[in-house]
Amino acid sequence: MTIKNDVKNPKILIVDDEKGMCFVLANLLEKENYDIITASNGGAGIDLAQREKPDAVIMDIRMPQIDGISAMNRMKEIDNVLPVILITAYGNIDSAVQAVKLGAYDYITKPFDNQKVIITLRNALTECKLKREINTFRSNLNNKISLTELMGPSDEIKRLVSQVNRVAPTNFTVVLYGETGSGKELVASAIHDLSPRSAFGFVEIDCGAIPETLIESEFFGYEKGAFTGAESKKEGYFELASKGSLLLDEIGNLPMLMQSKLLRALESFQIRRLGGKKCAKIDFRVIVANNERLGNLVSEGKFRNDLFHRLDEFTIEIPPLRKRKEDIIYLAKRFLDLTNKELNKKVEGFSEEAIDCLLNYDWPGNVRELKNVVRRAVLLANTTINLENLPIKNKNSNSGKYNAPANSDFKLEMIHEKGFSLKGIVKENVSQIEKKIIKDVLKLTGGNKSKSARILGIDNKTIIYKIKDYGIGLTIDN
Repeated sequence: MTIKNDVKNPKILIVDDEKGMCFVLANLLEKENYDIITASNGGAGIDLAQREKPDAVIMDIRMPQIDGISAMNRMKEIDNVLPVILITAYGNIDSAVQAVKLGAYDYITKPFDNQKVIITLRNALTECKLKREINTFRSNLNNKISLTELMGPSDEIKRLVSQVNRVAPTNFTVVLYGETGSGKELVASAIHDLSPRSAFGFVEIDCGAIPETLIESEFFGYEKGAFTGAESKKEGYFELASKGSLLLDEIGNLPMLMQSKLLRALESFQIRRLGGKKCAKIDFRVIVANNERLGNLVSEGKFRNDLFHRLDEFTIEIPPLRKRKEDIIYLAKRFLDLTNKELNKKVEGFSEEAIDCLLNYDWPGNVRELKNVVRRAVLLANTTINLENLPIKNKNSNSGKYNAPANSDFKLEMIHEKGFSLKGIVKENVSQIEKKIIKDVLKLTGGNKSKSARILGIDNKTIIYKIKDYGIGLTIDN
């Protein structure tokens, strides 16, 4: 089970002194999976904007006491990238146009077209998300954390950091391979931060998350009138990444037609907006990431061979967490410290059993899963994270069966010093392995003999006899 954070629906604030208008808009947008909060006047809208931190605002221009433009200006003081869409009557379009110049994202006129409201809001949220990401990266430029601090001190990460340092100052296109949650976004961000482009935007695109019909307009933008609902021109991701870097995550999901258009943009460094007649020269650097090797997708006919060779200038493999055990405890401690600060707790560390559990787990969700496991454990723990605080303790138990250790404690001294025969050596080693298995399973179950017997496939009488015979009962019970 890979643990993920719950995905939140965007929160939309509707401000209008007409209750009927609030109801109609709320009903429309709730069907599109938005969370809605409403206010009946500008003052209440400002208070909600500060308290609820909405993702976007739809607000009437004409309201008593505080009008929509004044309320928008106050909201922009709270959050300067908050998109505000204003509602106006046909007779007040001039005011709405002026409001757009003052910082409104767009305006819609009464009576409004439902589809236009939905498209305008969706575009506003997309643009806002990109602006927030760019602001975040720019604000961190003077306070960068090294990849070693973020990913761990293992030799594997040291080799990765060496590769990043080598390729970052160049304009090479970089292909990142790594499992889900292994840190591809971190590595891409580090390449950008260490490049001459670091003062400009870093734009991340999940190629698998954009509907096929929207990919071209999202990548390259569109001109006014390019399609129904395109009321004004819109910059695409490539233009937003001008002079900076563009991460195309999960590029293997791009449809073949879009692969052809991407190749043309990469070869010429020119893009043409949907509905446009002229090409625009754009300076950008591309970093791509994928779970599966692109060469394999080429062989399967799912990826263009010419695009693969255009992209394949420098490759970085990001090792999964299970192959860099040295980083697990380092990262677990880092996430513990961060979560302590977030929750204002003082969890001191991990018990020995919890550490063994973390080290022996395969981490299919990699660092992302480790982070969520530790966050949950800190929330549940009092002073120390114990085995019962971890939701992963039985994940490698092979459906309730214990996996015996591959090696024994056999020593050649048994022959020389004790004079054991082959039969005696085998018997002694079997006893040692059996004792170790029973102790490990009892530790796993917290000393529960019945549960341990079920895992080992023996009855209660046998496990009680073995515990007594090997003298391990008191050790477990204590």
